[in-house]
Amino acid sequence: MPSLKDLKNRIESVKSTRKITKAMQMVAAAKLRRAQDAAEAARPYAARMEAVVGGLAASVAGSDSAPRLLAGTGSDKVHLLVVMTAERGLCGGFNSSIVKAARTHAQELMAQGKTVKILTVGKKGREQLRRDMGSHLVAHIDLSDVKRIGYENARSIAQDLLSRFDAGEFDVATIFYNRFQSVISQIPTAQQVIPAQVKAADNAEAGAVYDYEPSEEQILADLLPRAVATQIFTALLENGASEQGARMSAMDNATRNAGEMIDKLTIEFNRSRQAVITNELIEIISGAEAL
Repeated sequence: MPSLKDLKNRIESVKSTRKITKAMQMVAAAKLRRAQDAAEAARPYAARMEAVVGGLAASVAGSDSAPRLLAGTGSDKVHLLVVMTAERGLCGGFNSSIVKAARTHAQELMAQGKTVKILTVGKKGREQLRRDMGSHLVAHIDLSDVKRIGYENARSIAQDLLSRFDAGEFDVATIFYNRFQSVISQIPTAQQVIPAQVKAADNAEAGAVYDYEPSEEQILADLLPRAVATQIFTALLENGASEQGARMSAMDNATRNAGEMIDKLTIEFNRSRQAVITNELIEIISGAEAL
């Protein structure tokens, strides 16, 4: 049975931990508002970019002059998985859910006889994947010094992917990230960015006829690299909001758990102290009666 001093020290330790988790919860809540606004503001732009690329791609579908980023290499033998996680932990299952989705996809591809390469963005994803898939890791992008994600960060990642694609290092590239839905809900998402996946035009634009100058192929050749950067930028913003939401929720749970532990330890401390006092009184009474 722990002594009164041990219980008192443990109570003080848990109280200090509760102060830290509460402070982290408040910091995450403050960062979440800005990150959520940035993610939601990027969604319409990304959707419109996808619609424009989709309209252009539909007009050059099957053409021999279609850009390589759209037509692909003609093979899907080598897959590059871009796993985007956080640089820090203490955010619940945020990082694990992304890594789990990427690992499952990689195992499915390898079962089909495909070659899998992994590029990690964020230290936590690399740490988890290095344990069982270290031989598949080909590169890592460190964003630990970046205080606020900007388009330049996404463009540098996109340029790295495009240069690898031009060098023939892979045939298909897929990014993995968490899409922000709410503070308690982040959706692990896999999105193929190379070659571009084109969705059919909606009904409002299906009957519209556009005349492009210069040609659709030339516009796509310039637009597709920007579309890749836009998709990566959107994923980074979604990840940023998801990370803060997950951290806020995790630290709230940790704070409440610490409070419950303090209550239990306090009860145990009071009972132990009461037992000690009772024993001392019994000893005093017994000694007095002996006299």
